[in-house]
Amino acid sequence: MFQGELDPEIAELLGASTGADQAVQGNPLPDFAKLFQNDSTEEPESLEIDLTERTFPSIAKRFADIPITVFEDPNYYKAVLAGEGDIAQRVHALLQKYINAKDPKDRSVFRQQFITAFWEFLLCVARKAPGKISAPKKNLLRFGILHPSFIEARGKEFFAKIILENDLNQPVYYLDEWIKGVGTGAIRNSSTDEVRISRSNSQMKLVQLLEKAAGKRDGARNLLKAKSEERLRLESVLEEKVKFISEHYPMEGMPGVYSNYTEFQKKGFSEIQEILKTMIRSDRELESFIRDFHQAESDVHTIEQKIEEEGVVVEVDMRAVDTEFETVRQMTKMTIGRQGNHFPILTKEYFHSSQNDVAYRENVISALAWLESIDPEVFCRSYKNRLNRIVPYVVLLPSYGDMGICWEPFDRFNRATSRGRIAVPMYSKNLNMAILSAAADLRWQVAKEKASYYWMEEGITGNYYQWFTSRKLKGDVKEYFIQDYITWITKESEGTQKLDKEVRGIFWRFLPFAQPVKDKLKGRSYVYQELYQRDINRTLSDGY
Repeated sequence: MFQGELDPEIAELLGASTGADQAVQGNPLPDFAKLFQNDSTEEPESLEIDLTERTFPSIAKRFADIPITVFEDPNYYKAVLAGEGDIAQRVHALLQKYINAKDPKDRSVFRQQFITAFWEFLLCVARKAPGKISAPKKNLLRFGILHPSFIEARGKEFFAKIILENDLNQPVYYLDEWIKGVGTGAIRNSSTDEVRISRSNSQMKLVQLLEKAAGKRDGARNLLKAKSEERLRLESVLEEKVKFISEHYPMEGMPGVYSNYTEFQKKGFSEIQEILKTMIRSDRELESFIRDFHQAESDVHTIEQKIEEEGVVVEVDMRAVDTEFETVRQMTKMTIGRQGNHFPILTKEYFHSSQNDVAYRENVISALAWLESIDPEVFCRSYKNRLNRIVPYVVLLPSYGDMGICWEPFDRFNRATSRGRIAVPMYSKNLNMAILSAAADLRWQVAKEKASYYWMEEGITGNYYQWFTSRKLKGDVKEYFIQDYITWITKESEGTQKLDKEVRGIFWRFLPFAQPVKDKLKGRSYVYQELYQRDINRTLSDGY
């Protein structure tokens, strides 16, 4: 991905050379310390990812100390509809007809008409999200609360206590925050089926090339920072080892003479040698990453200059919001399913989730941490022989769905270190199940993209697909995988054998439990003890 040469597409457009001499000729390597200084022109997205993080933060507080009072405002409903024109009047009229309808057939017709009109109305509200937006409109986008009287008093109390700000600094977004991030350019639009760009439309092609180059630069920066942290860690370990072997005690009756090395200290010599070898290798990789970053940054500057010369105007705001809103609508449909409840607003008629199952931000982070404690590699991707922990973007949808989904396994412009995107419905019957289905979908898509054309032969997807076909099963192989993954986490991790023996072996190999879970299981049954021994055998043969 980062080979120190100008991207062929960029070179073709700009008429530049693609040789290695073009890559760094006349451009000395940048000052290492300056690579990580804050730059106001950088996109917030590129600065969010920290590859040195290993766990989710502990949640000290789940609810705000002082509840908001917006749901007690008698003009809440008017404020939601205000300023939205004819579509707001249509939503109000259809809502009245739906509520007052006595005949079930009429009620069904008005319900569907209201749903269609409401999504059109919600788009108008979403267009205001990147700027200043009133509290009622924000709560409509965030929680689907069109009118406070539609939910019970305890429901209003609950939503009033939810913490508004992302104090935990995790990539978990309410819908209003997500739309604002996309509209302001902090987050790139989610992938959709792209329209083929005409060869003559060089301006639009420049814009796409800029996105691609920026993705490479962001990935190079993240890898560079992670490698720098790794070298500091190795240096710290080396200092501790040297300090340990340098400790000697005076020998009794022999002033000025100190004891010789202990057996433990002697072992430290070989450990230090291994550390030094690793440091040398890490330093070579760091040098390579610096060059990669320099080249990627150079590509971005080159295209930006070309855009400035041609006077290309890149619009992100409303067009980006409209595109993302349609994507969100598709996400919502997928999380609900064909047979689910597609009513788009929160009402006591349909809101039956317990507080523990409502997908507010702190609750979702707790569920993600629980999953990671069982499957520690669920959010990891391998790149350049390094396993990077990259928590995906999580979009919280105000819907009644039960299944989470993965929309993108990673950014198409930065496969190395970008975040994937999963969507989770806020009002599911079981939050853990929604999280697990989204994580399983993410697991499958990442592995499939990594294996590319060989996804039916290699890795977790290949092994599972071959088992699937050998059993002559019908249907979507990914759906089977998702259900088996849920069983893997909820049942097999507790020692309850529910999976097919072959599937259990595949999952144990490619979706390993955390070591404490493995240690617990090996004493539960001969089945797990045998799998545990296979791990040891693979480690000894360097084939793991």
